[in-house]
Amino acid sequence: MTMRCLIYARFSSDLQSAASIEDQFRICHERAAREGWSIVGQFSDAAISGATLLRPGYQGLLEAIRTGKVDIVLAESLDRFSRDLEHVAAFHKQATFCQVRIVTLAEGEISELHVGLKGTMGALYLKDLAAKTHRGQVGRVRKGFAFGAPPYGYRKVRRFDEQGEPVRGLREIDPAEAAVVRRIFGDYVAGHSPRTIAAALNAEGIPGPAGTPWYDTGIRGRAQRGDGILRNPIYAGRLRWNRSHQPRDPLTGRHVRRKRPPEEVVEAEVPELRIVDDTLWERAQARLSQEVAPENGRAVPAFWERRRPKHLVTGKVVCGTCGGTFAALGRDYLGCQRARRGKGCSNTRRVRRPKLEAMIMEALGSRLMRPDLVAAFCRAFVEAWNGAQAEAAAATAAHRLELQGIQRKLDNLVEAIAEGVRAPGVQRKLEELESRRGQLLAAVKDQPAPAPALLPNLAEVYADRVAVLRTAIEGREDPEVLEAARALIDKVIVSPGQGPDDPPEIELVGQLVELLRAGGVNLTQEDTTVGGVLNTLSAGSEKEDSGGGAPP
Repeated sequence: MTMRCLIYARFSSDLQSAASIEDQFRICHERAAREGWSIVGQFSDAAISGATLLRPGYQGLLEAIRTGKVDIVLAESLDRFSRDLEHVAAFHKQATFCQVRIVTLAEGEISELHVGLKGTMGALYLKDLAAKTHRGQVGRVRKGFAFGAPPYGYRKVRRFDEQGEPVRGLREIDPAEAAVVRRIFGDYVAGHSPRTIAAALNAEGIPGPAGTPWYDTGIRGRAQRGDGILRNPIYAGRLRWNRSHQPRDPLTGRHVRRKRPPEEVVEAEVPELRIVDDTLWERAQARLSQEVAPENGRAVPAFWERRRPKHLVTGKVVCGTCGGTFAALGRDYLGCQRARRGKGCSNTRRVRRPKLEAMIMEALGSRLMRPDLVAAFCRAFVEAWNGAQAEAAAATAAHRLELQGIQRKLDNLVEAIAEGVRAPGVQRKLEELESRRGQLLAAVKDQPAPAPALLPNLAEVYADRVAVLRTAIEGREDPEVLEAARALIDKVIVSPGQGPDDPPEIELVGQLVELLRAGGVNLTQEDTTVGGVLNTLSAGSEKEDSGGGAPP
């Protein structure tokens, strides 16, 4: 009776040649022909590790064994089936139960002894290989080389060493994608949400990573994993690796992601890959940390705490009697929450939020238009303008001069190569010069044309900027402007007037007070420049008559 034979072949790495499968099939066919076995099929798995059972060829082999379609399974060696001791033992047990012999060219017919010895050796090989590979990767990362696909904003660099072998792990900045990264960081720091940023990028047709649409999760990332564009330190010039590992679940054979201890994380400085400066990076991380760990200590802030304030004094108004919060009472009125709930506060006076904000903006706009402040702006503008133009001109001249020198070196190298010079390192030097030449050409091309020498009327520009600032704050259309103005106000204290019919007193506390004092006259006396709203000044604050009592 002719024995029915199935052949199995496998190689584990995509760095190996696909011809390895054909070679294994060839030598197995030769052995089967010598033995007189009838080959009824063959299975293979290319570039799949022997540590997993989730291989289509291997699963097909098991199905053929279970259905009784084979008498002998032939392979080059036992580790072609698996390098895991448990898997090898289970495979042998299944084949024995189905009365199927396992034969390999290296070991012959497989017995329990082969399973124990070769299975143990295969498991030790995998463990040793993983340790050596990981050690080599750590060394490469510390030298600034990266592994895996480049993150958004970067691309691989194709370069060869002196032996002609490819240098792996090199990255460079992709200018077009880097501009998008800077925009994302800038918009996020300005107060825009990741969802808004993603929607804007998709609306403009800007492709996301790997050409996919933008999603807020890809921008924000996850704090536990440290992923996402806003959390990736590579954009600040720091390469971080080994944050997690993925051991294989013995039951499912699938990888499970696990976080490594902080002391095992490997970091390296790569300033040539920096896309955003430290200031922008730190501001983005500060906002991210506030969203993850709010001041109230809750793991996830309440939805009303995550909503972006829409008004200048939202959350800033407090009661001068009990220190409690002034909250909205109706559409436009603010009042003490404790007094409203009968919790021991006698301050029942209410203020109109629009009128309160209007007084602050009137004071800000009037004071900033003083002649001496206009003159100071003009001087600062001219100084900054001239300095920027001189710096830009100097940078362009330096780039052009360096470009001329590099072009001469390139011409000399090309001429030397044409004459037959083959000195070590010539190719590498040529690539370095070409790379630097490309950077300089891009820098010179991106340099804007010299600005006109005739400047506009700076006084009108200043007045226009002040008006735009006030309009932006009052219009609440730009969250960055509104948040900057809110940052100048620590709190607004509302206290009852001296008499029952007197309007409440308003005390403003924060940096805005210093700004108004710097732009005002002697504020210790009565000031009528803004309709008499500013009456007296205390240390670090201004008291104002709000002109508004309780709502009718």
